[in-house]
This record gives sequence, structure tokens and C-alpha cells, in this order.
Amino acid sequence: MKFTENCSDKISRLRSELDRADCVIIGAGAGLSAAAGFTYSGERFEKNFADFIEKYSFKDMYTGGFYPFESLEEHWAYWSRYISINRYSEAENGVYKRLFELISDKDYFVMTTNVDHLFQKAGFDKNRLFYTQGDYGLFQCSKPCCDKTYDNEEIIRRMCAEQENMRIPSELIPYCPVCGAPMTMNLRCDNRFVQDKGWYRASRHYDEFIRRHKNRHNLFLELGVGFNTPGIIKYPFWKMTADNPNSVYACDNFGEAFCPKEISKRSVCINVDIAYVLNDLQ
Repeated sequence: MKFTENCSDKISRLRSELDRADCVIIGAGAGLSAAAGFTYSGERFEKNFADFIEKYSFKDMYTGGFYPFESLEEHWAYWSRYISINRYSEAENGVYKRLFELISDKDYFVMTTNVDHLFQKAGFDKNRLFYTQGDYGLFQCSKPCCDKTYDNEEIIRRMCAEQENMRIPSELIPYCPVCGAPMTMNLRCDNRFVQDKGWYRASRHYDEFIRRHKNRHNLFLELGVGFNTPGIIKYPFWKMTADNPNSVYACDNFGEAFCPKEISKRSVCINVDIAYVLNDLQ
């Protein structure tokens, strides 16, 4: 009962801060997509990758993506399914749409490490989004020979439709149109990640937004951000909150919500499932 009452008080305070804020800067991590039903293990993984699980004993979708497959035909059979269900096929359970409803009438911007495109599917303005770690919907050269990315929806759908026995037809293997090297995903896994024109444009939009609102009554709303890459969202949010006494920091990450003591009086940390909190924000 104490836990429930404490949580209710924090959600009420977050509702008040949302109402009062001049703008909302959202920092979103994997926990937000997990709350939306985009889990990488369990039933969802087993349903779509039963053959790969049987052959390789993969435990989850994410780690399977790093496996050194013997052929590009098998590599892209796995990855085309991976991309299809996380970028093109499934609708989320309403979490992102509820978040959009809560902030759509505010001046907002989104910084996210997620690569699944769920913000735009829910109605967020693409000019107010910065996908820092890439996009499942883009290919890049594996070398890379240039700073270009390429939309992959058409070829990914063909790979899924035409693969047999865990292999795609060889003629569907994607190669760089500039240098001929095999394509790879535009995901920040190593120092070969391509930051294309769209990436730099989004980065500028984010920097300009932060600069324009530097001393305003800002709400830094962090959702589902863990400690894999805290330097991208979490640490900057803490610092910007500390630097601006008019700002408030809010964090919802089930079991991992906390903040430095220096900003604790201007913070709302909620250790409850994100879907529950968003639904309860009336």
C-alpha cells in the first residue's frame, strides 16, 4: 500500500510538471520500446526465430544478431526477419501513442537511442526527433566508403518473402552501389557507423532546440534509459538540469530510476512500468 501511494504521488507530480513545463525534452531508451511490446526474447523471439534457435541455441534476438554466420545468405535471412518485425511489421501496444497524446500540445524534442522508428509511427514530428544510434530502416556500406545510407524496406520485404531453409537467394544480397562492398545495417556497433546528412541535420535541430530553451522551465523526461550508453542521454540530462534551476528532471525506468542528490529536489524518479505510468497520467 505504501509503495502504491508513493507511486501515485510521484505520477501526480509528473502530471503537474508536464502541465507547467515550457517545453519537454524526451530522452528515450530501450525500456520504452520494451514497454510497448518490442521485446527481444521470450515468446516474440521464439515465434519468429524457431529455426535459428534450434540450430544455434540463440537465447535472444539481440545476441543472435552478432553471430558470425558462414554465408551472407544466412546472415540476411536472420537480419531480414529481425528488421521486419522490429521496423516494418508490428504495431506497438499504444505506449508511444499515449506518450504523444501527453506532449503533442507542448514544445518538445526527442533524443533517442532506439532504432525502431516507433516515434514517427505514433505521430511525432520527424523534425523533432534525433535517432542517435541509427535506424533499422537503413543500410550503409560495410567499409564504409562514403557517408551515405539507403532505405531498405523493399529489399527487406523480398528477403523475408523469398528465403528458404534459413537462406535468402544470392541475388538479394545487398552491395554498396559506390564501391561494391557488402552492405550492413546503419546501427552504431563500432567505429564504422555512418552519420549521414539526416543524422547531422537532426543533431543540429536538437542542439538548436536546447540552446533556445536553455533557461526556460524545461522538463527533461527520461524513459527507459539504462546504463549501456549513459553519456548520450542520462548524464547530459542530469547536467542540464543541474545547470538550469528552472528545470525539472523526471525518470521512469522500472527498477533503475534515480538521480544525483544535487538535483533530487527538482526530480521525479519512478520505478514502475512505463506503460502503467503513461496510462495513469490523466
